[in-house]
Amino acid sequence: MGVQHLTKDVLLVTLPKEPQTGSDLEFVTRLASSDRARDIIVNFSLVEIVPSSTICQLMALERALAEAGHQLVLCSLSPTIHGIFRRVGLAGIFRFAYDEFAALQSLDSRTTAEMN
Repeated sequence: MGVQHLTKDVLLVTLPKEPQTGSDLEFVTRLASSDRARDIIVNFSLVEIVPSSTICQLMALERALAEAGHQLVLCSLSPTIHGIFRRVGLAGIFRFAYDEFAALQSLDSRTTAEMN
């Protein structure tokens, strides 16, 4: 799993090909619950399978970010992975974007709209 700062307020998390039992996102969820919380984009471009533990960890991350007033965007999902989220009824819980650029734009446009 790779974590990098896209901006001072946005982290990009790139999940590995086969995320391990949700532990890949535990650090990010702890960070979201801290005073250093920021918006997070999770990149699925390498992901081939999504264990249920990863989905649970994403739900915890979404909740922690929302409580801290921040946002989570999932991007670069294959049609198969996106279909999993739809089939289990989670498509309405998460925000999705085509790629990292679109995810960053969606964060920027929402922040701008909130300021007006």
